[in-house]
Amino acid sequence: MKISPNWVREFVDLSVDDRKLAEDLTLHGIAVEALITGGEGTLYEVEFTPNRPDAMNHYGVARECSAIYDLDLKPLVVNLPALSMAARAGADFDPRPEKKKEASRQFSIVIEDAEGCARYTARIIRSVSIGPSAAPVIARLQSVDQRSINNVADASNYVLWEMGHPTHAFDLDTLEGGMIVVRRARPGERLQTLDGVERELSPQDLVIADACKPVALAGVMGGAATMITAKTRNVLLESAWFDPVSIRQTAKRHGMHTDASHRFERGADFEATPLACARVAQLILQSAGGKLEGAAIDPVARAIERPVLSLRRREVRRILGKEIEAAEIEGALRRLGFELSPRCATAPGRAAGTAVSRETPASAEESAAIAVRPPSWRLDVAREIDLIEEIARIHGYENFPNTLPGFAGAVVKLAEEERDAKVRHTLLALGYDEALSWTFIARRDAQAFSSAPLLDIENPISDEAAVMRPSLLPGMLQMLAWNLNRDSNDVRLFEAGHVFSQFGQRVDETKRISLGATGRAGPASWDHPSRPHTFFDLKGVVEQVLNLFTYRSLYYDSHAAEFLHPGRSARAVMDGATVARFGQLHPDLAAVRKLRQEVYVGEIYLDRLYQHGLREPRYTPLPRFPAVTRDFSFVCPDKLSFARIQEKIAALRISELRSFTPVEVFRGGAIGKVGYSVLLRAEFQSAERTLTDEEVAVWAQQIIKVLESLGGTLRS
Repeated sequence: MKISPNWVREFVDLSVDDRKLAEDLTLHGIAVEALITGGEGTLYEVEFTPNRPDAMNHYGVARECSAIYDLDLKPLVVNLPALSMAARAGADFDPRPEKKKEASRQFSIVIEDAEGCARYTARIIRSVSIGPSAAPVIARLQSVDQRSINNVADASNYVLWEMGHPTHAFDLDTLEGGMIVVRRARPGERLQTLDGVERELSPQDLVIADACKPVALAGVMGGAATMITAKTRNVLLESAWFDPVSIRQTAKRHGMHTDASHRFERGADFEATPLACARVAQLILQSAGGKLEGAAIDPVARAIERPVLSLRRREVRRILGKEIEAAEIEGALRRLGFELSPRCATAPGRAAGTAVSRETPASAEESAAIAVRPPSWRLDVAREIDLIEEIARIHGYENFPNTLPGFAGAVVKLAEEERDAKVRHTLLALGYDEALSWTFIARRDAQAFSSAPLLDIENPISDEAAVMRPSLLPGMLQMLAWNLNRDSNDVRLFEAGHVFSQFGQRVDETKRISLGATGRAGPASWDHPSRPHTFFDLKGVVEQVLNLFTYRSLYYDSHAAEFLHPGRSARAVMDGATVARFGQLHPDLAAVRKLRQEVYVGEIYLDRLYQHGLREPRYTPLPRFPAVTRDFSFVCPDKLSFARIQEKIAALRISELRSFTPVEVFRGGAIGKVGYSVLLRAEFQSAERTLTDEEVAVWAQQIIKVLESLGGTLRS
């Protein structure tokens, strides 16, 4: 939202320059995100928190400056032909005369829904001349990205950005029955709004209607049938207070978001309606001429009273950890519009932040409390702690000493912290970057990557975020695709997170790590050309992670998931439990996702892996005696896997067998008809003596017998 510091300076005399003002506002809770220099001077791009609609205007920012710099805030002055008034916005302005019989006879306001509309102020101006606004008004509106429409509409928009209260102007001659009715829409009613869209109204919608039909969506947008045009001669101005929840529901139901609804949804100022209406009337009379008819019509369906809060000095000191002078506390709150009584007492046992009674005898400690009534524009201040936050904000967070809070407990180390750190540091060292994806995913993605019962979201934000993820892989593929679509072709990512599934009334939440890699396996060098990432690169990463933990047995087989390539995927089984699945993404899925190069993904089940302890580093001296190697060349059937061979060799329990690995695999030619040829290498070594040829020969014969029992044929 754009704010002009020059406009702010009209209401408070500031001596600081625009850059210093931006810094001070940011430090005190009004975040200036950027300074824009243009033809109208400096502009601020300001990010307001949702609880501060009172500050979403220039007078509201000026009020903040008044408190920050301890300067007087100039009142908004309204001079009307029949009534002269000057008041502070939203505080002590009340233009209602005791009798308004003349105005009531001419036009009436009926509030049927007191919950939806607590107050509705209206004024009538006759004989106006619709035309362009004055140049200064147009320039002001353009500086905050508002286009000029005509002098009546511009007056309403100008007041919105000046003091923050939405108003609206109707063509009086298009209103039937000489009345305005604030009510809920009736079944079947329709309204064409100012954006040209004809909308079917819901009985939950709060509308502004004349005697026959709806003429505006209350607090959201006016109707096209009663809009101000070049033919308009008589104008009805409205300024109201609408229930924030009602406006939010209506705007969401119709898919609308306007400047008016943005403010009404967050809580408007109940007391500002007559002042805003009078200010718009003043601007219209100045630019469009005309004659103000009667006084304001101002029915109040229900009063919005602000409770009196109790502010205790000892609580300010306890929460903020610093003694702040009473004069500074009271000065800051008064500048912000809070009403203070010098001292008050609370009833024994009454909770802080509740209404106080000045008639109850006070204890010595409670007598230091101050009675504070929040202003009508600060609906977010409802408790004592809210007052303390305002004091801290205006005092300046940078003025509090850097001290550690009192802490009597001890740091609790999470059970999985060490394992998490070890796995994460290992993956980072292997060249993988940590990434994060959404916890909500599309149902089709969840079903494609998991068979677990899905956990539906009751109120999803879209179909693409309809269920809680049962797997991390959909998010990983989205991140890989995002990089590939931006010409980042060499990507290695990992994500640690939770997955969810539902079994009846029970929800399972488990922790996993997903891996994703595509492109080259590493940079090229003068003696080592670059090569593409393969299945074995990903397998090596999985092995590095799994080898961080202790286990009795670990093997890999081809029982991988259906979404992986059947010939380039594997499963890791540790002590009988599946701890990882990994491999190349199935080509059909890659084509659906429009991935233009091979992608390798994997998922490690940390809940199962963490049932094993971390492997402790142990020192083993270098062997004093030489190792002996033997090679075995066998022709094996296709169905025989190396995992099966390794399992049978391990069953021999040859303590001197240090390693047993495949060196070469050959397929094709005459061998291709019966299986494949493999060269296996065994390494024997003893830590106590030099091995003899006779011992090695016995072990070699045992290995040959095992391989032959598995269907292998020793090549001569």
